[in-house]
Amino acid sequence: MELIAPMRLYTLSKRHFVLVFVVFFICFGLIVFIGIAGPEIITSRALPPISPKSKAGLTSPLKLQTPVLSTYNQELWLMCRFELNKSAGVEFTKMISMMVGISGVMQDTSVSNIRVDAHKHTRSLHCTNWLCDEIIVLHLGYLNYTEYMITVNFYNLENPQFSIRNVNFTLKMYNASFSQVEIWFRFIFVVFTFMVTCLFAHSLRKFSMKDWAIEQKWMSILLPLLLLYNDPFFPLSFLVNSWFPGMLDDLFQAVFLCALLLFWLCVYHGFRVQGERNFMTFYLPKLLIVGLLWLAAVTLGIWQTVNELRDPTYQYRVDTSNFQGMKIFFLIVGSLYILYLVFLIVRACSELKNMPYFDLRLKFLTGLTFIVLIISIVILYLRFGAKVLQDNFVAELSTHYQNSAEFLSFYGLLNYYLYTLAYVYSPSKNAVYESQLKDNPAFSMLNDSDDDVIYGSDYEEMPLQNGRAIKSKYKDESDSD
Repeated sequence: MELIAPMRLYTLSKRHFVLVFVVFFICFGLIVFIGIAGPEIITSRALPPISPKSKAGLTSPLKLQTPVLSTYNQELWLMCRFELNKSAGVEFTKMISMMVGISGVMQDTSVSNIRVDAHKHTRSLHCTNWLCDEIIVLHLGYLNYTEYMITVNFYNLENPQFSIRNVNFTLKMYNASFSQVEIWFRFIFVVFTFMVTCLFAHSLRKFSMKDWAIEQKWMSILLPLLLLYNDPFFPLSFLVNSWFPGMLDDLFQAVFLCALLLFWLCVYHGFRVQGERNFMTFYLPKLLIVGLLWLAAVTLGIWQTVNELRDPTYQYRVDTSNFQGMKIFFLIVGSLYILYLVFLIVRACSELKNMPYFDLRLKFLTGLTFIVLIISIVILYLRFGAKVLQDNFVAELSTHYQNSAEFLSFYGLLNYYLYTLAYVYSPSKNAVYESQLKDNPAFSMLNDSDDDVIYGSDYEEMPLQNGRAIKSKYKDESDSD
């Protein structure tokens, strides 16, 4: 029998469980209401429309200048939309080419070329009636200059169906007010996570690590990773004009989210596998699946960042055929993970539903995780609608935010989820006196009847094999006696 450090989970009554979930929903609702009252994430500024009837027309380079920017604007997008004459009211798709040059204006008004070699790109333009879909001309992941001079050249615009009335350019950037809100809330989450991590570690200090339950071991890993997920280095983005702080933030988020995925696999499988868990058979398959997801996410982020540094007009979902292969690979591995997780949950529920302690641990983790996943799906649907599975990645993601609630809801949800698990899995106040509690599904003084406690049970020492007690063996022995 395996000795474990007691968890507060074992001592909570039904009323306490309800209170835990009520506090979770109150905290989450509070952060959502704060976000709704907060500023918009993306601010837009429309540039004067350009008509082909103007003196320069569309055949000559179109010169654009941004307003004064600060580091609080974080990133910059230049969007373009063609407005057609109403007489051309048909639906069609046209391939157009463009070449973009960009120069940064220093504070002393001197001009510095960001990119010497202009790259020519082709974009697919879909038009319905008299309005075309908006396309991204360029994206700057960080701002080195206070102003930018942008030169755009369009090609292949000659078409009888393509009668252009105006070309509308729009600049999109992060709202400076939202950047300040983001700094403060990330700081608050960092402080709270640090406090929760210290309190959780302090509560387990009197127990040997080998006596920790699998949930407690994983919480000791996830809480420090949650600290990185909240990114204590985030303010460097506003102090250092470099791509490195942003890349570090993306890396921290990918590591934490993949560790959370690995936690679910290991815990649901670990409920059925007691004692020593072999690395090759228990951990390696899970590390392989989650590692591929992490590798795909990090590769995609690095790929986009490196190419944008070299060419701000680069978009991998448009400019390379490898994106489609990466997307298919991500979906295949993600589907494999979901099937494996569902299999482990079903096996655990079917084999441990009548086992004291394990039944309680299984129900609580499944219930709370299910609530978090449902809320996440609802947020994603409200954010993207039916296009949630389409090509909304990297730079395009940020342009879909409407208000601070969508940002704070994700961060608040994951933080409160980990805080709740840390509270429930931490030892109770009387844990020192319960340190001999055995993590055996048949060993429960709380759920056994008085007769079982006094006289014992035929299955008191019943072992688990593949998570299932072999009762027939004990029945045969009883019959032979």
